[in-house]
Amino acid sequence: MTVLVTGGAGYIGSHMVLALAEAGESVVVIDNLSTGFSAFLPEGVPLFIGDAGDENLVEGVIEQHSVDSIIHFAGSVVVPDSMRDPLGYYRNNTFTTRNLLNAAVKSGINRFIFSSTAAVYGNPDQVPVPETAPTRPLSPYGFSKLMSEIMLHDVASAHGMKYAVLRYFNVAGADPQGRVGLATAGATHLLKIAVEAATGQRAKIDVFGTDYPTPDGSCIRDFIHVSDLAEAHRAALSYLRGSGDSVTLNCGYGRGYSVLETIEAVRRISGRNFAVQYAARRPGDIMTMVADTGRLRALFDWTPRYEDLDTIATHALAWEEKLLRERGGLAEQAQSA
Repeated sequence: MTVLVTGGAGYIGSHMVLALAEAGESVVVIDNLSTGFSAFLPEGVPLFIGDAGDENLVEGVIEQHSVDSIIHFAGSVVVPDSMRDPLGYYRNNTFTTRNLLNAAVKSGINRFIFSSTAAVYGNPDQVPVPETAPTRPLSPYGFSKLMSEIMLHDVASAHGMKYAVLRYFNVAGADPQGRVGLATAGATHLLKIAVEAATGQRAKIDVFGTDYPTPDGSCIRDFIHVSDLAEAHRAALSYLRGSGDSVTLNCGYGRGYSVLETIEAVRRISGRNFAVQYAARRPGDIMTMVADTGRLRALFDWTPRYEDLDTIATHALAWEEKLLRERGGLAEQAQSA
């Protein structure tokens, strides 16, 4: 049987596909390549270029490839963008998930893993944040994911589907072997911006808010290495295959780092200084977000391998330097042609 990965050519999705392929799984991908890259897929993995909300496409792929499980990554993920374009986020995230679920039900899919976010919690009352914390999103992005979670719960109850909702904290880093990583232009991930500054691609890095009631005044985040996150999804798939009940789990390490600490880690690892500009708080930003990961570690056969900010930053920097070398090589070829 085959696993369908939506958004499988994107940042997290490509790491997921790589992990599944290396484990000997049969995988098929649907991706519209708006932020993904077909070159990131392992050789032999079929790619269908299209929208995960296209029910006819999804049903055809499920039938053609004998799909029995879906891992859904496709969607938009930038909080400030969602504040400017809420309807776009409800379309790309909530409506797409609705259509994908409808296709899954019609096709008899009974295992579904959903890529959610810690943004559903808003500013939590308790840190580390347990899965039982109230859900009070501060952005359309967070609401679009929460609405999708609710739909999935209701669909599963009505149709006997088992699911795992994985609420990501801050995903960062790149494949330790340098095969895939974050390559989307204009990415807003903190570590991505920091390594771009360290490699001279940005003149500065903006820090939004230095007056939060935190030790250094900047926001605090729980980073999780993208490869460890992919393995958490593999563990979720094994759990559901083993007749595990539907579950909602945090994905992080349970350790917070401030924005300024993260910037200093990149400076230290790269051995390069770069400018930092301080700006006002942004609407929708959450002050402190650290995961309570007790349920994840208790339920799943999952042990993180890269649970260290310096390691995450090292892999992110190595990937960024590889991208720069490849772009330089392409530029030289164009000049000599």
